[in-house]
Amino acid sequence: MELSFVFYVLLYLYAVSAAGVPVGVERNDSPVIGVLAQEVYNPSPGKNAYIAASYIKYLESAGARVVPIMINRSEEEYTRLFKSINGILLPGGGASIVSSGYAKAAGLFYRLALEANSKGDYFPVWGTCLGFEQLTLLISEELLLSHTNTSGVALPLDFTKDSKDSRMFKDFPEDLMTSLAKEPLTENSHQWSVTTESFNGSEKLRKFFRVLSTNTDGQKEFVSTVEAYDFPIYGTQWHPEKNAFEWTHPYIPHTPSAIKATFYMAHFFVNEARKSLHSFTSEEEEQEALIYNYSPIFTGKKSSFEQIYYFD
Repeated sequence: MELSFVFYVLLYLYAVSAAGVPVGVERNDSPVIGVLAQEVYNPSPGKNAYIAASYIKYLESAGARVVPIMINRSEEEYTRLFKSINGILLPGGGASIVSSGYAKAAGLFYRLALEANSKGDYFPVWGTCLGFEQLTLLISEELLLSHTNTSGVALPLDFTKDSKDSRMFKDFPEDLMTSLAKEPLTENSHQWSVTTESFNGSEKLRKFFRVLSTNTDGQKEFVSTVEAYDFPIYGTQWHPEKNAFEWTHPYIPHTPSAIKATFYMAHFFVNEARKSLHSFTSEEEEQEALIYNYSPIFTGKKSSFEQIYYFD
């Protein structure tokens, strides 16, 4: 008999208290993570950019607060915000990774993160789906995507030998790692992927990222989970946030193991953000920036998301 959801939550809470920042390292127990907005496909007044609410809930579930990062802002504004937040999540979606406001902002934050981390200023970056694809373009300086039949399917992960000792997965319980390897717990909503052939053909990607898992659509094998060797930069082609917070499609897994995977992934990244000591210049500035100043709209079956935050 499977453990109850309540017991899984208790296990997760135990992991939060037991794992984390190494002893002797200063820890930030009030992490604020930025989530990048992106263009609306058919904009209208007051709805020019959006963030799916599931990304916000995902980070909040592990003890972070969230600041929306708007598109088409000045470099000065982005730089000031970078110094205030403790990490950034580049979400999935449909924006161009070449020419959109999403792409331009992501590129700036990526460069700021590389510079900061190189100087010992810890700042984690996470890319989910489109965000992962964006990172591969920024790192390789090539568009390496191939079309795959992965638009709406849950898959088990094909772990590499590097996953066992990875920063991302090393503290995951053994039963969850087994479930991730054997059960279809990772939801995929992408038409484009970085095949293992393309990844291995890029010297820049090979040197930057350690591959933790791959997957296949039956014909093409693609990279599905990565972490950087030398920086706190991570990516998944799949969606860890959807299992617990999205209900619009039948292929999104909601089993106890799927929910557990969501919370362990969230805990890992938020814990990375706890290692960042960036802060806002004042409590008032912080309060004005937080997502709490906005309200999500229920979109249900009209969208791929249950709730969406819209922005001008």
